[in-house]
Amino acid sequence: MAALLASGFAAAQDYPARPVRILVGFPPGGAVDLVARILQPRLEQAFKRQIVIENRPGASGVLSADLTAKAPPDGYTLNITNHGSLVITPVMTKVPYDPARDFTPIARIVEVQNIFLVQNSLPAQNLREFVALAKAKPGSLNYATPGTGSAGHLTGELFRHMAGIDWVHVPYKGGAPAMTDFLAGQIESFVAIVSTAVPYVKQGRVRALAVSGGRRSAALPDVPTVAESGWPQFESTSSYCLVGPAGLPRPIVERWHAEIAAALATPEIRNALLERGLEPAPAGPAEVAAYLKSETEKWAPLVRALKLE
Repeated sequence: MAALLASGFAAAQDYPARPVRILVGFPPGGAVDLVARILQPRLEQAFKRQIVIENRPGASGVLSADLTAKAPPDGYTLNITNHGSLVITPVMTKVPYDPARDFTPIARIVEVQNIFLVQNSLPAQNLREFVALAKAKPGSLNYATPGTGSAGHLTGELFRHMAGIDWVHVPYKGGAPAMTDFLAGQIESFVAIVSTAVPYVKQGRVRALAVSGGRRSAALPDVPTVAESGWPQFESTSSYCLVGPAGLPRPIVERWHAEIAAALATPEIRNALLERGLEPAPAGPAEVAAYLKSETEKWAPLVRALKLE
């Protein structure tokens, strides 16, 4: 055991000796991908190695999570993910990994909230009018999300339950393809990550009704929260975290946590995130583990009660 520990420490001291692969379980252009690419240049500078962002979309992040869980615990395959693949989807269906045992939490990066969007042609200027429209035409309105088990899906279902509306979920393989169809007019509404929506809301191409967090987004300060719109108990946010395979050496974990925190402290990266509605929220491995546990305890009862699939 002492020999194994010594060899692991030595490997960590030389780390990284080659490019590091960061998996993203969603297509290019989505919010998780955006976070990874904003951080990429700074991390390459810090580690003095190439950081390869590899998009592996599929099953709401489950595919990339599975690849991460099965990778060698040497720090050369990591994953930036939302809580869908580690918290929500494992409650909804069987996944090929154990979210509690098969990963090493490394760092929290950002906190995100969702935004309720509708087509400009829809006769609803605010969230109350949208609910009235949905109640007048039960089952006739669809809403897109980045995928089953995503934060958008949970946010939409929580609001559907609280507002008492019949609102049909249409899952996509990520925020970017969902936005493409939404802009083309194929879906009436979209529960999107704020960062996906910011440019289109500012251009007036879509109408923003409300954001899901406890406070307004700095990127879209004129858009009210759901709580302000008439549902005071409503709040739904999520975080993007960096994780690796189980058994990742502690020195590698601590190095990545430190470099992520340092990157988020720089004005250029902090501002780049805030401008897109992404709130920097650095935290370490223990906080990430506690966050994932608390999110499971928060959402699992709702997922089961609503029989989400």
